[in-house]
Order: sequence, then structure tokens, then C-alpha cells
Amino acid sequence: MANPLNLTKPFRISKALFSVYYTYMMEYRAELLLWVLSGILPLILLGVWTQAAQGGQFGLTPLQFSRYFLAAFLARQFSVVWVIWEFEREVVEGKLSPKLLQPLDPGWHHFTSHIAERIARLPFAFAIVGCFFLLYPQSFWIPSLSGFLLFVLAVTAAFCLRFLMQYTFAMFSFWTERASAIENFWFLLYLFLSGLIAPLEIFPPQVLAIVRWLPFPYMIHFPAALLVGLPVDVGQSFLVMLGWAIGSFALNRWLWRKGLKQYSGMGA
Repeated sequence: MANPLNLTKPFRISKALFSVYYTYMMEYRAELLLWVLSGILPLILLGVWTQAAQGGQFGLTPLQFSRYFLAAFLARQFSVVWVIWEFEREVVEGKLSPKLLQPLDPGWHHFTSHIAERIARLPFAFAIVGCFFLLYPQSFWIPSLSGFLLFVLAVTAAFCLRFLMQYTFAMFSFWTERASAIENFWFLLYLFLSGLIAPLEIFPPQVLAIVRWLPFPYMIHFPAALLVGLPVDVGQSFLVMLGWAIGSFALNRWLWRKGLKQYSGMGA
């Protein structure tokens, strides 16, 4: 018969990790505000595209542009990831070694710290949304219940996929001291193809046919489109995300096993 304590152990560990990292994040509330403000690029671009939509044919009205970029801001706030820089520092400085002695994959420490940071930044993000509606009252709308629930599910999946892919890139820290350079290159593609700078609706159909099979649109555009009610293929979108997640996880575990041998071979 299974021991009930063993069944609840994962929950107790998760609760303890979350409590520690949430307390840690709350110590840096001023820095959290700066992190939130650093993600307002969609709100800056909102004015540009809204003005452009008044004099051109882009497939979206100025009102749709304003709502889309607000939704993109929210999607960006809850899907931002920085694990590669933390993991790279741990490997380079040898701080990974103590964590290898724990019966827990180091990735869970990073994942939990990201979740805690999401919760801690909520008040700041909602404050910016409130200011947005004060400045653009005509953009106010109440999303449908189904659209909101799908947005929450999509942005959660986007965060998990983004984290998993960046954590996979972080594995290259075992071979190079600048694994973050991979993320910097990846971010350029993410910036232009995720829907952060412009909605995918303005892309040429030939480009859009290719981009839809890449992971980028599902990190910003897909959740944002669900929230504002733009037409998207929900089933295909989640399947594409699942496919990239499975591939990233398989590559991550293979690189982890190879990397640990490299790490121990360096005398760590």
C-alpha cells in the first residue's frame, strides 16, 4: 500500500519552493516594477499601428490594434523567461554543483522562481492596464468567458514552451561560457515573428503559411488573439505548441545527460 506521505511529497516540495522564491521576489518589488515597465514595447507600438491603420488597409481597425497590443502586453508579461542567464552563471561559477546533490532537477528551482515572479508582478501589470484604459477609454472591453479561459490556457502553455526551449538552450552552457548568445539570436526571430511588434494578420499569406509551423506566433500572437476575439485555429495552435514542447523536452534531456558528463569531466 502506498504511503500517503510519499503521494503528497511533490506538493510539499512545490509549496516550499514557491514560498521561498515568492518571498525572495517580494524583496525586490522596485526591480519588479522596472521589469514590468521594460515590457511595455507593445503599448508603445500601439500608437504607431493605430495611427497607421487610420490611413491604410491592414486588415484590423484602429480599435482592434489597440486591444491587440494591450493583450500582447499581457501575454508578454506572463511569458517572459530568463532561465538561460541564471543557468549559465551557475555552470560557469560552479554554483550548479550543490544543486546536483539534491534529489530534484535544478530546472525546478528556476521554474518555481519564474512562477513566483509572475504572481509578484501581477499588481504592477494590472496597474498599467488600468492606466491604459484611462488613456484609451474607447478601447475598454470585456472578453468573453471562453476567450478569457482560452487566453489563460494559451499564455500558460506559451510560458511553459518558452521556458522549456530557453532551458534547452541553457544546456549548451556545459560546452560554452556564452550560451546566452544563442538566446540573443533566437530573440531576434521571436521579436519579429511572435506578434510582439506587429499582428500576424498584416503578414503576407506566403510568409504566414511558414510562420504558423514555427513556435514564435504561439508565444504572443495566439494568446492575444484569443483574448481580443481574432480568428485563430485553436486546435492546430495547441498541437503545434505540443509538438515543439515534446521535441524541446527530448533534446533537453539528451543534452542534460551529455552535459553532466562534460561538467564532471571539468572537475566540478
